[in-house]
Amino acid sequence: MESPQAVRILTVCTGNICRSPVAERLLQAGLNQVLLGGFEVRSAGTRAMVGSPIQPLSADIIRTYGGTPDDFAARQLTQNILREADLVLTMASNHRGEVLQMDASLLKRTFTIREFARMLNALEERGDAAPSGSGYIQQWRELPARASSVRHLVLAATPADNDIADPYNQGAEAYLRMEDELAPALLRILRYARLTMQES
Repeated sequence: MESPQAVRILTVCTGNICRSPVAERLLQAGLNQVLLGGFEVRSAGTRAMVGSPIQPLSADIIRTYGGTPDDFAARQLTQNILREADLVLTMASNHRGEVLQMDASLLKRTFTIREFARMLNALEERGDAAPSGSGYIQQWRELPARASSVRHLVLAATPADNDIADPYNQGAEAYLRMEDELAPALLRILRYARLTMQES
């Protein structure tokens, strides 16, 4: 029997009201369909608008993809929050840098979300999607280290290819751009979760 402790995933952006809450709520909704209770997805901001709800246009995106934006309050990223995470997915490279400034030991557990999605592709292509002999939860605990091993294979063509554009204080087009950049990465992670569940 696997340990009941959920895999803890943390999504990080700046204000914790636009990008990281979308990633949090949609990953949680999708992963609940793969293994209910197997994952706990939370978010935080490097300069959070503490206590604020999700921005309305981000909330609309969450609803569109079947998640719920309700009962959310932005929170400030801290070392204690980082210490609890098995996997940290940042919305941009600068957030990854700030995470590592706070705790350098997270180097092999912290990725931009678009980079991480490319790493999952690389793992799958080399037939390393799900190591045999370990339970599903344990596979996810080991996944960041395995992903780190293929980082050199999925380097971004330009730095912007690792980032999700920040739509804060901009119009609907900026939120659509955020959705266009974020959705493929989220879908890739959820696809990997389903595939590895079938193989475990």
